[in-house]
Amino acid sequence: MWAVLAVPFVIAAAALHGRQWNPVLDMAMTELRVRDVGGGHTPLIGLPGRINVEESLLNQGSHPGPLSFYLLAPTYRVLGSSAWGLLIGTVLLALVAIGLALWLAQRRGGAPLVLALGGLVAVVVRGYGMDVLTQPWNPYLPLLFWLVVLLATWSVLMGDRMMLVVAVAAGSLCAQTHMPYLALSLGMGALGVAAVVVHWVRHPTGRDAAARALGMSAVVGVVLWSPPVADALGSGPWNLATLVDYFRNPPEEPVGAVEGFRLALRHLDVFRLIGGAFGADGYVTRAGFRLDGSIVPGLVVLAVWVLAVVLAWQQRHRLLLGLHAVIGWAFVLGAVSMGRIFGKVWYYLTLWAWTTTTLMVASIVWTAVVVIRQRVPHHARTVRLVGAGVGALVAVSSWTVLVVEAAGTRAPEQHLSDTLDAIAGRTAQALGDGMGEATSEGGRYLVTWNDAANFGSQGFGLLNELERRGFDVGVLETWRVPATRHRVIAVEDATAEVRLATGAYIEQVRLLPGAIEAVVYDPRDADDLAEYQQLEALVRAELEAVGLAELLPLLDTNLFGLQLNSAVSPEVQDQVDRMLHLGTTTAVFVLPPGSPL
Repeated sequence: MWAVLAVPFVIAAAALHGRQWNPVLDMAMTELRVRDVGGGHTPLIGLPGRINVEESLLNQGSHPGPLSFYLLAPTYRVLGSSAWGLLIGTVLLALVAIGLALWLAQRRGGAPLVLALGGLVAVVVRGYGMDVLTQPWNPYLPLLFWLVVLLATWSVLMGDRMMLVVAVAAGSLCAQTHMPYLALSLGMGALGVAAVVVHWVRHPTGRDAAARALGMSAVVGVVLWSPPVADALGSGPWNLATLVDYFRNPPEEPVGAVEGFRLALRHLDVFRLIGGAFGADGYVTRAGFRLDGSIVPGLVVLAVWVLAVVLAWQQRHRLLLGLHAVIGWAFVLGAVSMGRIFGKVWYYLTLWAWTTTTLMVASIVWTAVVVIRQRVPHHARTVRLVGAGVGALVAVSSWTVLVVEAAGTRAPEQHLSDTLDAIAGRTAQALGDGMGEATSEGGRYLVTWNDAANFGSQGFGLLNELERRGFDVGVLETWRVPATRHRVIAVEDATAEVRLATGAYIEQVRLLPGAIEAVVYDPRDADDLAEYQQLEALVRAELEAVGLAELLPLLDTNLFGLQLNSAVSPEVQDQVDRMLHLGTTTAVFVLPPGSPL
């Protein structure tokens, strides 16, 4: 079953190998940290996040821990420290998560449950999409491991006490990689620990086994969380202190418990998912972009699940009751977690909830089969065969479509990657040739940017690509958190400055004293440029028509900021998004260090 489920991932890996990919923004930051693993600057904390109390990038907080970087590093090294190696590391982690899930199913129900869970995994994978599950982005990477946490906790409740170690390990990976999983994983861990403690109290003869499970889980937890603790014991600033301060003094009010419950219910709207299943893969991820609308479908699903719990209780079905307990606790934790979201509810903050929903639906179907078999025993075999047939049809069709769609798997932000690929090599050549104040590979180069479109996404990508090529590059103190502290270069220590500029900023940088243009590139052909100009005219007209003329300068200076502005209508946001996808003129200059920004 594991080998069958690995097929689309293998196809996706081959498809990604056929595409040149140069990471930008978060992906570039991830590669910088994975590259650091094992050296003198091995990361102790996670990727930077929207965790900032003082509105200063110098005090930006990061996600709790570096475990994902450590796990990605071996594959990355084996594959030549290439960007593709980063993607393959993610693929292998996904396959590890699937293997763990199947192993847990085998421990609970043997081959039948392995087959059933394999079908569920096929549905989940197609729902999220291969584009998502092959990305090493921190909100995406833990998605399948959250399923492992749920199944491992279920195993603990069923008396398989040593599976608490698995729950702790998988939960630590989730919690360290992306902040929303922290409360979820702690809550699941607490349920698992409580189950073991109750067993210890009720069964004196099994206390040694319970103590071993608790002890080994504690050791694993301490080892996995030692890097963030080491960071907190260092010279500072300490990331854990920043996180505590952020949640004690949030910059905005949370959405609240009521809205959190409503969000949780919207994630139970399986009717929307059923419709999306007939489209392309990734339909679950796309559903996450629509977190408004009626909560009635979710209430219906929740009511049906409660009925399933009651029926399972009447049947005294121990396995089902344990699974329902885990699902119910996960739903409560999810609602509480969603209620603590500050500001905009981005889709990726709650993407994990669809896994809980899928497991809830599976538990309802399982309960229905058990009840029907019990009430019509003379047709038990028929019921079992019909249930297995329907499940097999859903699973096989999902897997088949997934295999076909896997060949079209795309790397993250390919349009930005293509532009970065066009400028990175020529920039490296210009530095190697000693353009301006550059002194070839022996110099130290400060990478800066004036980005009118993507808030520096390709600036971080250029930093990463020049470092990949062996150049000693760094950033200003402002960017010490996203680029890491050891990559900060003082202006007086820099040999030259490498400035990426886009859009209207290009001419401004071109006029700076000592500026030498290394490369200029426009990804748009004539048709793309005509479409861009048409969209720009439409956006200008619509902003003026609704009294938002003060936002017009953002078209030339911060296109991404305009797209995110809550005052802008969804229609205009879509138009700006298309402009961002088409791209804009991008140039790189070699400047004297300390040139005006």
